[in-house]
Amino acid sequence: MRGLAIVGSITGEVAELEFDDRQRRVRRSPLLFVAPLVLLILLTLVLLWEIVRSNVTGTASQEWPWRLRMMDMNPLGSLLAVALAAVFGRAQYGRTVRPALGWSSTWTVGDLGPDESAWTVEILNGGSQHAVVERVDYCFVPRGGGPGEWTDHAGLLESLAGRGLVQGKDYYQRLTSAGFPLGGSGMPVGVYGQRFVDEIDQLRVRLGVVDAVGDSHERIMDLMRGARVDRPRIRPQRSSSRGGRGRYRARPRS
Repeated sequence: MRGLAIVGSITGEVAELEFDDRQRRVRRSPLLFVAPLVLLILLTLVLLWEIVRSNVTGTASQEWPWRLRMMDMNPLGSLLAVALAAVFGRAQYGRTVRPALGWSSTWTVGDLGPDESAWTVEILNGGSQHAVVERVDYCFVPRGGGPGEWTDHAGLLESLAGRGLVQGKDYYQRLTSAGFPLGGSGMPVGVYGQRFVDEIDQLRVRLGVVDAVGDSHERIMDLMRGARVDRPRIRPQRSSSRGGRGRYRARPRS
């Protein structure tokens, strides 16, 4: 799946800005993945050596290096079976605890101001275990422009301020630091007003997390996807059940 954005739709100039937004594993744990794999490879090489050495007969078997005996076949076979089970068991457990990063977004009312509509986004982990945030980077694409450089939270606010967008007024970008546990309940990441949605075509977040077995995963998400397509053309109704925060609701047709 690829992220798409329409740039310059009002002027009639249409261009697609594509990027790969699929989740990918960027690093495996050296201790919990590399070490058992290296052990398995070493034991396999020892087994091959013992098999070759045992098939050397005659006077050659008494010469170097065929006299070198590393390990008896019985304990070697047991160790090899344990190492193989550890590698496959770790691989299976790694798939079980692998995070499933995603996001949810909708138009709400009251998050930026009374009766003011805003595009609200949450990031969640649909995996069976919690993941821990390693880093969060940001990159935005202004309307009619190209993607900028990846930056941190402070750099994002500074770049948006240069375009006249004010934190807390036109949008609110939450600061998420390394070490934050990301679960399935959802993590509020930002609220974006009408002006922000009109002026920013894409707001990309590159989220890196580490799972329970020490593997690092990464996904790039466009938080503005669907904001203009899903923009309601009706008046909002306030929902009292959410403490003043409401969602757009369609009027019943007659």
